[in-house]
This record gives sequence, C-alpha cells and structure tokens, in this order.
Amino acid sequence: MAAPCKAPTCKIGPSILNSDLSQLASECHRMMDSGADYLHLDVMDGQFVPNLTFGHPVVKCLRPKLPKAFFDMHMMVQEPEKWIEGMHDAGADQYTFHYEATEDPTACIRKIKEAGMKAGIGIKPGTSVEVLVPFVDLVDMVLIMTIHFLRDRFKNIDIEVDGGVGLSTIQACAEEDLDAKA
Repeated sequence: MAAPCKAPTCKIGPSILNSDLSQLASECHRMMDSGADYLHLDVMDGQFVPNLTFGHPVVKCLRPKLPKAFFDMHMMVQEPEKWIEGMHDAGADQYTFHYEATEDPTACIRKIKEAGMKAGIGIKPGTSVEVLVPFVDLVDMVLIMTIHFLRDRFKNIDIEVDGGVGLSTIQACAEEDLDAKA
C-alpha cells in the first residue's frame, strides 16, 4: 500500500541561468544563502528549444561546491533518455523532462527512477494538461509552462513568469500581459 501523500508546500527554486555565469558556484551559494529551497537548472540542447545552455559537465563541477543543494534539472532537450545517466553521474537530484520530447514518457520515468533520481514531467504551453494524467502517479513533480494561454482564459489571475525574465525581457512580458487584458 502506498504511503499517504504529504500536503504540498511552497518552495523557491531560482533558475541559475539568471546568474553571472562566470561566478556560477558563488552565485548558487548566494541563492541558497538567501533562502532558496533548491536550485533550478535549465538544460537546453538547441533542438527541443532554440537556446543552448549547459550539460552534465557543468553540473558535475557545481556538485562538490554545493553538496547539500537539491539540483532540479529542467531538461528542455530532445530524447531526454539520452541525458539521464550523465545527469545522474553528475549529481542531479531531480530530472524533469518534457512530455513532448520523448516517444515513451513511461520508459523515461522508469529510467530516471532506476538511476536513483526523482522524476518530473513538464508540458509546453499549448499542450493539454490532460496528457499528464496517466503519469501523475509515477512522478514526483509536474511542471506546467502556462503564461502564453492563461491570460486569454483567466483575465483576473496573477501570473508568475518563468523563463529567462530579466532586464532585457521584462518590458515585453508586461506588454504581452497588458495586450491580452485589453
């Protein structure tokens, strides 16, 4: 029989992409010292998404400098199964892949769990949340990237934006939201 589900709690997991990458370890320490519960590491392969970030060698360099930090890997990569072993060996704690990036989400989840990591599954904006229902009992976390379609459907809800928001993009996020409200 399964253990009873614990009540969800609010946790803060800042993305390390907003850091000064030339000082990544000290920036990660600063985030943890400022109250972060875990670190969110966005891995992009230039195929599943157009951006290219980093892979397991960077994670492997960070792990000994942050031995107690929980590393949540947000894997925006095509064929996420190919990255599991490398991320596990580098010290990742949770491996979150996108439903749209694999032909067999169940096998991917099983491989993540067999590697000893927590498993997460995410969907891109426009993908129905319903596709996740068969996997909810198999994973530890669900990631839903929603900003693009929520504003049209829910005019009065507060929306938090995740994904590379900084000084150069904040105005565009605000204008998109204001345009959707008009």
